[in-house]
Amino acid sequence: MADLVAEEQSLKIYFIPFLAYGHMIPLCDIARLFSSRGHHVTIITTVANAETLNNSISNHFHIHTIPFPSQQVGLPHGIEIVSVSEDSISNKVFHAAMLLKEPIELFIEENPPDCIVADFLYPWVDDLANKFHIPRLAFNGFPLFSVCAFDSFYANPNLDDNHDSYVIKDFPHVITMKDTPPKEVYTFLEQMRKTELKSYGLIVNNIAEIDGEEYIQHYEKTTRHKAWHLGPASLVLKSDEEKVERGQKNVVSVHECLTWLNSKPVNSVLYICFGSLCHFPDKQLYEIACGVEASGHGFIWVVPEKKGKENESNEEKEKWLPKGFEERNKMKGMIIKGWAPQVLILNHSAIGAFLTHCGWNSTTEAISAGVPLITWPLHSEQFYNEKLITQVRGIGIEVGAEVWNSSGSWKTDKLVGRDQIEKVVKRLMEDGDEAKQIRNRAHEFGEKARQALQQGGSSYNNLTALIDNLICLRDQNFLGRF
Repeated sequence: MADLVAEEQSLKIYFIPFLAYGHMIPLCDIARLFSSRGHHVTIITTVANAETLNNSISNHFHIHTIPFPSQQVGLPHGIEIVSVSEDSISNKVFHAAMLLKEPIELFIEENPPDCIVADFLYPWVDDLANKFHIPRLAFNGFPLFSVCAFDSFYANPNLDDNHDSYVIKDFPHVITMKDTPPKEVYTFLEQMRKTELKSYGLIVNNIAEIDGEEYIQHYEKTTRHKAWHLGPASLVLKSDEEKVERGQKNVVSVHECLTWLNSKPVNSVLYICFGSLCHFPDKQLYEIACGVEASGHGFIWVVPEKKGKENESNEEKEKWLPKGFEERNKMKGMIIKGWAPQVLILNHSAIGAFLTHCGWNSTTEAISAGVPLITWPLHSEQFYNEKLITQVRGIGIEVGAEVWNSSGSWKTDKLVGRDQIEKVVKRLMEDGDEAKQIRNRAHEFGEKARQALQQGGSSYNNLTALIDNLICLRDQNFLGRF
């Protein structure tokens, strides 16, 4: 590659991903972008997470492991990541992540890097970077559009949960929200954001063309902070093997999955997945099953809530699946109870749409594949992501979710009904004018995403500029010591 640096110019960069797949996977992909330019990259993580990462990326950079304080937070050995589970377990993992400062600080003191790239959920990295005079870049996994939306919300604290709807103030587009973020969510994120803004800059896993120049300018004008669009980082994965080995072990064989997809017509299959943190109750799963079956379209449905429950009794199964559902749909559908090879699935020609929670990791993977989206946000920044997808860029349609949860666990009795699901699936999966226009725009943005990471593309050039900045900072710090 033309922009590979000489050995004496290469940077030494440490990446500290948060202990959740939706944070770890994209930040490790971003680390690979730096590594591909010839820089020395180290991922700092815990032992169990290092074992997961070693399956796919250990040959691209070094992994430094630190012990996970299981006993201190009351977790059984081996649980070191936030996933679909009880909130109490997730809270303990988060508490344990805050205790990682001491061993990481010791490692950095003994082996100082030229730069630290850390998840914004580690606010203590700011103190650590300042102590050792090391430039710090922040990563939060959100598109810049949603960062700006939260910033607007923080600047207008008179909005509260009593509002039925509100327009995002001082925004490039007129965006009306049906619900406000739960108080505990925006209060927590606001504190993280304050520390994030003290960093040298924000790394964004998106292309500038999706966020748009209007939001890049809005962000820099309102914050005086720099954002670097380097994504979609998942496009750094080239081989099928690399795409398969990200995250947990797949519960379905790739051969079985692809063979099934190969038997289906182009754009005929709906892919349904709500990420690694969302957990639906049986009654909502039942509505999804009824709505998808009534639509008449083929589907792959990932249901992590049912992982390890392959031997459910008929009585238990009929709490979340209509009687005879699997038999009626054995040729038309596939249910995956656990982790799926999502990037491979999304890039298959049989996939016609993606019913998603709007987690940004999943969204960028769909955008990169040119797949239109049916949006069903649940928590975090996902309701803002939905507006970027549907209203601003026009590459998806909304299922109609209204309740902004404080976490991925469903906390409301207000279900999205089967009729609503059936209607929206038909709107996007069938050949009406609206569906064709959305599909065409999704394909266009997919092409822009692929071009962005190629030499001369927007994300490629942004990475080059960021690397040049960091080399200058490194050289200035070196000269400053003499």
